[in-house]
Amino acid sequence: MGFQNFSENVLFITLPEQPQQGAELEETYRLLSEEFSCDVVVDFSKVQILTAETLAGLMTLDRVLRECGRLLVLCNVTSKMERIFVQTGLSRLFEFAKEELAALRHIRSESHVPIRGGRMTYFRARKGTVLIVSLIFVLIFSALAIGMATLSGTNVQLASNQHNVNAALVAAQSGHEVMRYWTSRVLIPSSTAPSDYLGAIVSALQDELNASSISNMTVNDDGSIATVILDSTTGQSFNGQITIDPCQPTVLQIQVTGYSGEIVRTIGVQFDIQPYEYPIFKFGLATKGPLSFPGNPTITAVNSAWEADMFVESASDAIAVSVVGNTNFDGDVSIGNADANADFQGDVSIAGEQGQAAIDNHVFTGTETPEFPVPDTDHFRQYATGDIVDSSTDLSSGITLTNATIEAGTNPTFDGSVTIQGILLIESPNKVTFGRNVTLRGIIVAEGDVQNPEPGTNRIEFCGNFDTASYPSEPEFDALRNEIGSSIIAPGFATSFGGNFSTLEGIMAVSGLHFYGNANALVKGTIINYSDSPTVVEGNATINFDRAGSTKIPTGFDLYRELDYDPSSYSEMGL
Repeated sequence: MGFQNFSENVLFITLPEQPQQGAELEETYRLLSEEFSCDVVVDFSKVQILTAETLAGLMTLDRVLRECGRLLVLCNVTSKMERIFVQTGLSRLFEFAKEELAALRHIRSESHVPIRGGRMTYFRARKGTVLIVSLIFVLIFSALAIGMATLSGTNVQLASNQHNVNAALVAAQSGHEVMRYWTSRVLIPSSTAPSDYLGAIVSALQDELNASSISNMTVNDDGSIATVILDSTTGQSFNGQITIDPCQPTVLQIQVTGYSGEIVRTIGVQFDIQPYEYPIFKFGLATKGPLSFPGNPTITAVNSAWEADMFVESASDAIAVSVVGNTNFDGDVSIGNADANADFQGDVSIAGEQGQAAIDNHVFTGTETPEFPVPDTDHFRQYATGDIVDSSTDLSSGITLTNATIEAGTNPTFDGSVTIQGILLIESPNKVTFGRNVTLRGIIVAEGDVQNPEPGTNRIEFCGNFDTASYPSEPEFDALRNEIGSSIIAPGFATSFGGNFSTLEGIMAVSGLHFYGNANALVKGTIINYSDSPTVVEGNATINFDRAGSTKIPTGFDLYRELDYDPSSYSEMGL
């Protein structure tokens, strides 16, 4: 930058190529501070960059000179710089001259007529107004800039908060799904008192976690779920609490709280504590041993095909299902042994399809084997308070047995027709033979050992016709009326039917099963064979399953309580 006095009344300033943040103009202020008695001409011929600081300095210099009755004239302004003055609205604020001499002539003129330099013409009479307007615009745009910056910062904070809200909810949902998984594995004995449900459930959860070697999740004895870290870098985690309201003793409540930063979200759900339904009761017939049909079997369903579905484990036999004659099945056949096959020697019809297509689409091997539950036969001893059958009992003619017990080792043969009312409890060991017709109006319960069946010493044989009916109407059977869904519960006892087998009101669970008479039966429950020996159905047997309305938890099989998730109880809470 250069300073030059054209005369004692004019100071000439040449700005450099890149004015440094108004330093040149600050020097001008210093020179003028001694005596404001000259006009100023600023030469822009070298300027390539014009900063906001330089513009501000020129505006201040112009104001100071005008207050002293002096002029500021800008000369040699390049077209590039000219566009900047026009675009910023400052072209009307300053006086411009094309070159130095034109600037001097204007300063020396008495009238201070407008100077027309290049493409810009400016009048001093409007300078004050333009300055005020320009400053107002500067203030407005500055305020807008500050507002936009503040708004941007607020939006960033809102986005961050929303991210944390979502992350906290995701953490809570993760905990919710984790607890749903582990509670689905919990079973507690049905004998557990409701007041002890919480402790039993917590204990079962702890056992499941330990058995699965889960170390990052802990359920404490008071039902609290210790904090589980999901992401240590973001602080994402969850914890929870398991409770039971004494006013709702069969409802388990779980609250899982998720965290992300300072944000917290909680999910509350409920589980109904209810009797456990064994998957095996989804089948019409289920046998551990192979299934053999030497004749022409017809296995049908009354309402829907699934009622006649069959499961055959056949763990030790390569032929799981054998049909010598023609096959007519409504339901599917599932085989647990992946290496076993079905042997159909005659025509095949399964679920409405024929031949090989029926086999391909409705006979499945390697399926999951359901648990074969062992019933609680001791439960029924409380009802066996009536007749006692021992070696001294006359069995030569027809007899009615009411809530009766056959003592161990009696090995009775009933020569006449038998009507069973209420409970018939058969102690082990015993070989019980019914030589004539049997009408069952209750439940036959045999106390055998399902793990060590002895068909030679524990067996029940029906040589005549067999059918079932409901309990008698007399008051003495009122206590039994809630014991429904089961007809013959004889684990450890082999059972055979030689006459006409017509109706079965509930399930039959035995260890070894043989039909060698005319089986033309309506069955309203599941037929279970615990034995690895074959289930044999001879002749042209027809078994029609009517299980759509059957009892989900047959009597004797109410062994456990499970936790059934209630989706309608789901709720989200923000804390």
